[in-house]
Amino acid sequence: MTHHGDLPAPQQGLLLTHFLTVRNVEVSRQFYSDVFGGEVVMEENPAIVKVANTWIIMNPGGGPTPDKPGVTLEAPRSGERVSSFLNVRVADIAAFYTHALAHGADFFTEPIDRGSELRCYFRDPDGYLIEVGQSTGLLAGIHATTPMKSN
Repeated sequence: MTHHGDLPAPQQGLLLTHFLTVRNVEVSRQFYSDVFGGEVVMEENPAIVKVANTWIIMNPGGGPTPDKPGVTLEAPRSGERVSSFLNVRVADIAAFYTHALAHGADFFTEPIDRGSELRCYFRDPDGYLIEVGQSTGLLAGIHATTPMKSN
């Protein structure tokens, strides 16, 4: 199944997609379509899920190719150290949190008030870190990075 009209192919300019090297395409495709309410655009080779105004592209790893010599793609080996993560902004973090929990997301904590935003983290089936945040104080000019104290 391919929905050609929904493929990430701009008519002009550019658009950003996010490519993930995954261990199991079917599991990851289902996770991103369920947790984020994404639309499966391509089942595999690669799998593409349209999520809001972006696309998540998933394929197994592999060795170097002529256009990326010396580069091997592989899923994360460990979750303790990361160099990048998916940052998702939502309008209603409580609703997203409830929805994601119901679809198997395993959050580190409930959303925490950081002053400028409400935020929480979880991992996908391959261990990729995902931040979910809702701007709150940031919209009022608050740029705090520590939790707000309640009295």
